[in-house]
Amino acid sequence: MTTQHELRLLPWTGPDGKPCYLSTDDSNGHLSRLADNTEAIQLGMAAELLGHADQVLASKEAELNELRLLTVAMSGALRDALRVATSRGYRLPQTVASDCEEVF
Repeated sequence: MTTQHELRLLPWTGPDGKPCYLSTDDSNGHLSRLADNTEAIQLGMAAELLGHADQVLASKEAELNELRLLTVAMSGALRDALRVATSRGYRLPQTVASDCEEVF
């Protein structure tokens, strides 16, 4: 049986909101490249949104509606960033305790 660590968590969900996974040995395949590009776009958009958030929060005149919209956008960006981090974490090489002890 394939474990979750052998599958790539994709940076999008299915129509029902459930996570999508990719099972492949080809990290340069079409879907893998599409996922890589999507992750890069999501992280870039999150960085831009963070800059915008800094500007809005620095303004003493930010309106409640603007803050609500910002919060919704940041929530989505954070959700995407967490999915990217989870996916990349799953793909890190698994280490054993003896490997870690050699470093220290």
